[in-house]
Amino acid sequence: MCGIIGIVGVRPVAPLLVDALKRLEYRGYDSAGVATLEDGALDRRRAEGKLVNLEKRLIAEPLEGTIGIGHTRWATHGAPTERNAHPHATEKLAVVHNGIIENFAELRSALEADGYLFQTDTDTEAVAQLLTRELDRGRTPVEAVRESLPLLRGAFALAILFTGEDDLLIGARRGSPLAIGYGDGEMFLGSDAIALAPFTDTVTYLDDGDWAVLTRNSATIYDEKGTVVSRAIQKSTGTALLVNKGNHRHFMEKEIHEQPEVISHTLAHYLDFTSGKTRAESVPVDFSKIDRLAISACGTAFYAASIGKYWFEQIARLPVDLDIASEFRYREMPLSKDSLALFVSQSGETADTLASLRYCRSQGLNISSIVNVKESTIARESNVVFPTLAGPEIGVASTKAFTCQLSVLASLAIAAGKDRGTIDAGEEQRLVRHLSEVPRFANEVLHLSPQIEAVCRELMQVKHVLYLGRGTSFPLAMEGALKLKEISYIHAEGYAAGELKHGPIALIDETMPVIVIAPHDRLYEKTVSNMQEVAARGGRIILITDAKGAADANVKTLDTIVLPDMPEIIAPLIYALPVQMLAYYTAVFMGTDVDQPRNLAKSVTVE
Repeated sequence: MCGIIGIVGVRPVAPLLVDALKRLEYRGYDSAGVATLEDGALDRRRAEGKLVNLEKRLIAEPLEGTIGIGHTRWATHGAPTERNAHPHATEKLAVVHNGIIENFAELRSALEADGYLFQTDTDTEAVAQLLTRELDRGRTPVEAVRESLPLLRGAFALAILFTGEDDLLIGARRGSPLAIGYGDGEMFLGSDAIALAPFTDTVTYLDDGDWAVLTRNSATIYDEKGTVVSRAIQKSTGTALLVNKGNHRHFMEKEIHEQPEVISHTLAHYLDFTSGKTRAESVPVDFSKIDRLAISACGTAFYAASIGKYWFEQIARLPVDLDIASEFRYREMPLSKDSLALFVSQSGETADTLASLRYCRSQGLNISSIVNVKESTIARESNVVFPTLAGPEIGVASTKAFTCQLSVLASLAIAAGKDRGTIDAGEEQRLVRHLSEVPRFANEVLHLSPQIEAVCRELMQVKHVLYLGRGTSFPLAMEGALKLKEISYIHAEGYAAGELKHGPIALIDETMPVIVIAPHDRLYEKTVSNMQEVAARGGRIILITDAKGAADANVKTLDTIVLPDMPEIIAPLIYALPVQMLAYYTAVFMGTDVDQPRNLAKSVTVE
């Protein structure tokens, strides 16, 4: 993740920006930078590496000014060099950015054709040059932002400083979070409430699509249509803590909505979106020398690994042995030293997974792991660690950690395919491009929450739910059932749709909701036939599909949740969101303790 801070104040802001960036350094530490205005003139300092390097630079070359922006970066486009560090600037403005501008290449080509010269490899510079072009056409800063935002595709947060405008700071969000802080004659922007904690406890969280015009004494907020809107101003009692719920009811809801951002940064750790290649430094494994992959995990991590098995075998033609960790070591399976063992755990402390890791080590295997806590025991005992960048996950029911695990697994499968020669450079670029679209699609799906919430008023009245899916949607069906069980306490089961006739169909009657996960892919027609079997027995179908799937279903449903059309490889990451929201809203309506459901712990550290 990247961290953003902006201040329009009454005292020199450079030290304040650095202090705020220290609180955000956990969000990114490839490079850092600040920009300020002094008497209307723009100046900036940037440094590669950790924030201490920027501090040294500012001691040697101080910045003055009472208005400025700062950024700590986790590289997405372009190497983590000073040249690619934020803020990005032209003669007329400076901008800091969190997220991904998907259409930056198209924008860059158009802007270069208009004579605008690019100095970096980043997607962010396209924003700076786009805004500059609008200013060159005679528009004011506010008008330039209004005209430019609709041209950007992706999930992002922005803070923008304009030359000659000592009392103006503009921020915008689409997908990535951004908050306004209110001070006494000064105003603040931050990508995280923790960044605002030293300055104010009075904040407004921008809604998705909002953009805001700040002066020292005012904040004017516009929605994505450009209409002035009012957003709640609230006291933030938890800003001194690392995480808080913000304007969400529960941590789980907040973590569901953080997924466009955390997925983008996890993917960017493994994929170079500019070149369309996997990052060799992030995948220090030669998959061409591996004959099998042995994956082990528990709970939600096991379902992520189950989806990963499809990807490794389809993309890289790499055989995968997959086991629930609590059974793995007792099976005493024969293991080859030419295999790679891969363990998936959010906490990195899961007892059964750790025991399986130690069993594989005793058999002489190389050990790798996918973990969200890089200092964890599983990480320390691994030869290779593949970190997820989900950030702290407080809700017991895993959401953003699950989709970040999927992001890592998809990236590794592409790297394995390239190493093993099962995909060429063109296919690698195509798959990387598809994955770069995940944050945008995820953000679109989050807007379906009112429809999903309405469906959950039906689900809260039942005692049993069946989930069905084929291909990668089968593990997702099992994950959906697990989520519903965990937080609503409704009994649910996930099945491969083709197994319906082999037993579960006996459960179907007019009281049984059946949630069918069915993107319109090569398996869709077979899934439709299973839906017809459910419909013939009076089952109440909730179909999660895309527009073509909805049109071709020809089955009466209780509701159809229509997602955007998308490439097959990214469907599990996107379809995970409505599955999570179904569980979340059902639990909310039932009044259960969503974040701390009974009998469960976040990390299972005993067998």
